[in-house]
Amino acid sequence: MTKKEITLQSNNEARVLCGPHDANLKLIEKELDISICGRGHQVILEGDKEKVEDAAKVIHELLIVICKGGQIKKHEISYAIKSIKGRITEDVHSIYLDKIEVSSKKQHVTPKSKGQKEYVDAIRKHDIVFGIGPAGTGKTYLAMAMAVNALRKQLVSRIILARPAVEAGESLGYLPGDLYEKVSPYLRPLYDALYDMVEVNKIQDYITRGIIEVVPLAYMRGRTLNNSFIILDEAQNSTLEQMKMFLTRLGFDSKTVITGDITQSDLPSNKESGLKHAMNILNKIQGIKFILLSGEDVVRHELVLDIIKAYENTEKG
Repeated sequence: MTKKEITLQSNNEARVLCGPHDANLKLIEKELDISICGRGHQVILEGDKEKVEDAAKVIHELLIVICKGGQIKKHEISYAIKSIKGRITEDVHSIYLDKIEVSSKKQHVTPKSKGQKEYVDAIRKHDIVFGIGPAGTGKTYLAMAMAVNALRKQLVSRIILARPAVEAGESLGYLPGDLYEKVSPYLRPLYDALYDMVEVNKIQDYITRGIIEVVPLAYMRGRTLNNSFIILDEAQNSTLEQMKMFLTRLGFDSKTVITGDITQSDLPSNKESGLKHAMNILNKIQGIKFILLSGEDVVRHELVLDIIKAYENTEKG
């Protein structure tokens, strides 16, 4: 049995670290199977030596975030515990302190896992990045945050958001309205991320002025996009021809992010996914980066990770 005491520097440190009714300490206590007691500016850890050391590392990482003015949430604590226990990374604070500034009430967006941090860093360093992984791994959301940030810093003059309009069991021909109205439901996830980061009145102004453009993938043909941040979402639903067409739209001073989940293609069984094909033929080209996200990077409701694992186990079996 080992006992370790950690001294906190301020009331704010104690308040944020402990959480409402000591909820944060109770989470660490439960996950690491030790005893934690908070007394004023003292946090006392008791239990198995290795587990106590792990808990101390988790608290140390969280305190660095708190000292830098950051807040900590339940899923961030859970990931910190998982990272320390699994020796994934012991530098968790560098993930949570990577702030992507966006022009909204939510002043910044942060990666929530090692994979997400690698994804964000790849977008900073490369002109073409593929973000591939299951639902909930932040592929689209983080790409959108980086696009808004680039526009805010005037690194690009416009944002282009594209998505294949693939019929998933329904026929577009039976939907009311013109083509844009027909494909609008397919583009909705892109709008959702956008509205979470930019004020509504600014979005409408940007769209009217062509600073932000949300289009079906088919409308990208024949264009050359300079000084732009281009995102192709749900790329697993692109054909080989569409993917080649899209990738060759890249112009000067532009950046492209392609996101998708190769296990979720809605293409007919006789059509190969353009995303899967690109993974096979482009992975050795310098300047193109592939980031493979996994269940470890899922930051949605904890049940989403359980669902993903259940489907993966069924497919393997």
